[in-house]
Amino acid sequence: LLPRPCPAWWAPQARLLGRGVYRVPTPAECGGVPDPYALLETVRRVRAEGGRPRLLVLSVADDPTATVPPPEVLHEAVEAAAAEGLHVVSDETWRDTLHHPRDTVLVGPAEMDHERVTVVCDLAGALLPPALPAAVARFPATAAGAALRARTLDVLTALGAPLAAPAAAAAAYALAEPDEIVERLSAAVRLHARVADAVRHALLAAGAFARPPQAGRHLYADLGPLRPALAARGVGDAQDLEDFLGARLGMPAPGGHRFGDDIDALRVRLSTGPLLGATQQERLASLTAPDPLELPHVERALSMFGSAFDDLRADAQRMEPPR
Repeated sequence: LLPRPCPAWWAPQARLLGRGVYRVPTPAECGGVPDPYALLETVRRVRAEGGRPRLLVLSVADDPTATVPPPEVLHEAVEAAAAEGLHVVSDETWRDTLHHPRDTVLVGPAEMDHERVTVVCDLAGALLPPALPAAVARFPATAAGAALRARTLDVLTALGAPLAAPAAAAAAYALAEPDEIVERLSAAVRLHARVADAVRHALLAAGAFARPPQAGRHLYADLGPLRPALAARGVGDAQDLEDFLGARLGMPAPGGHRFGDDIDALRVRLSTGPLLGATQQERLASLTAPDPLELPHVERALSMFGSAFDDLRADAQRMEPPR
């Protein structure tokens, strides 16, 4: 069982194992977790059809929506999962990237039900460079958790998936949280938070919708209010929107259908990383600048981004019927 939308890699891995995938809508205020009532309804419907749902995957710092579920919403979802005998896998890859940690309360499901929750974290999200992929999992400290861990190790061994020595060394170093890692992560979080706020401001000014980003390095935008202007440019669904914005912005803009959303919905995930520079030198400058938004390459990228959506807003205004 997966929330809709969810990270693009969740469903393919389940299908690779020959497992069925069932999508559950998320509540209005956040992504990452299923609406508890929709979860119960989905479980009962699947069982009535002969299915055996056993696993709920969720995220407390969500990709793609960049939201953090309120503790009470998460608690209701975890309670619903426990009532139906589901094991919970909590993807906490972006947990350490809260944009405003003093204003955001993040609680993991393992803090609510330590016997039914496995926590996973892709270290290449916030701590390691993409060239050194590594991930960790923490299983429940129970007999069932130990059996699940042993089974997981068996599968990884059969797949020939050992952790390369350089990645293992980097992961061990990062997980020890030395000062330089902590300081660099904090600087990166501040940088991506500033850029994400600027991107959201440009989207809202154009008439689109996006929840305030709370974690991670991306936003999830709904361009439904701009549908007439986009239709005039040949954009009718999420795939068209992905192609259109990718060409217009010069950066990847995966449509919501890649995250399990309805392809007819004009939703798209926009990353902040491509706006920080095209070279390693520019990205490092963005990381260390007192105000990265004043750097020429960042200012230019945000200006181009805003101009693309300003054009859509102007088209939408021209197409509005006279009052």
